[in-house]
Amino acid sequence: MGRGRTRGFGALTAAVALVVATPASAVADADVLFTIKDERITESSGLVASALHPDVYWTHNDSSDAPKVYAIGKDGTTKATITLAGVDARDWEAITIGKDDAGKPAVFVGDIGDNLHGKWPEVWIYRFAEPATLADATVKATKFRVKYDNGPRDAEALLMDPRTNRLYIASKEGEGGLYEQPEQLSPTGINTFKRIAAAGPTVTDGAFAPDGSRFVLRGYFSATVFAAPGKELAGVGVPIQRQGESVAWSRDGRELLFGSEGKGSQVRRVELKGDNRPDLVRNAPGGGTSGSGSDGGGSADPTTSAGDDGDGESTTDKAKTYGPGLLAVAGLVVLFFAYRRLGGRNRN
Repeated sequence: MGRGRTRGFGALTAAVALVVATPASAVADADVLFTIKDERITESSGLVASALHPDVYWTHNDSSDAPKVYAIGKDGTTKATITLAGVDARDWEAITIGKDDAGKPAVFVGDIGDNLHGKWPEVWIYRFAEPATLADATVKATKFRVKYDNGPRDAEALLMDPRTNRLYIASKEGEGGLYEQPEQLSPTGINTFKRIAAAGPTVTDGAFAPDGSRFVLRGYFSATVFAAPGKELAGVGVPIQRQGESVAWSRDGRELLFGSEGKGSQVRRVELKGDNRPDLVRNAPGGGTSGSGSDGGGSADPTTSAGDDGDGESTTDKAKTYGPGLLAVAGLVVLFFAYRRLGGRNRN
């Protein structure tokens, strides 16, 4: 999200929506995969599992930071900081993994936020090669200029289909849209993304499964898995978080990982069930019914990375669905912090 009053008002509105709607599908207690320990990361706004480094996840701040991308290990520490040379991080909102023109793993960062719903005549996507060695570095990124076929949009979700290496953007509106890149991305001209399907309300992030057979779109308090654009499968319980801004798929495809803004924020994991599981899980021996955390890259050992109390329960044991009463209380808590945040910004 953006800066100042608009941002505070948006958080306040979202909190009110929680108190009013109180969806009974939220997961109030889900396993903690890791807690971000880097004090520079106060507004983690995107999350994706590394293609090259097991147990490493890329994230970035919103508009409160220099153009930096952070590699975070499952112990919560920063393994590398990548700075994009000559780039202004205007309103970074999303990150995903794909391939560059040579077919090698690449990180894509979406400077796609537009809280004033039409102020920016264009937005930008940056691509840089995922480093084979994790170390602090400054890199030159390829810049792609982006417009939408039906005018400017606020957006926070950038997704890459691993089967086609095509990018998609989901707009953040009352009834958002899913936009697809042109056949080829051009680093010199304007890339017009075309609306191809509805995306649902207030989408804050999205991600494709590792095999591309499913994708997920999340909001602050809900998430939905799709088999294809416009083909909705089922909802997924979302952990109660301070400001849920990110979602990623585990490397083994068994879990969704949910992140939040805030200093010391936690990335929490929720095991997928039924048709929401991607084909690589459903077609695995045993039908993908074995326990989670077996990939060594997208999931932590549940005996060492369980929830806040460290009791070692599995995701299935700890993921409980709470009804409207508890969520209403949670909504009031979020409302309180949103009000304080808005008040603080107004006084500056």
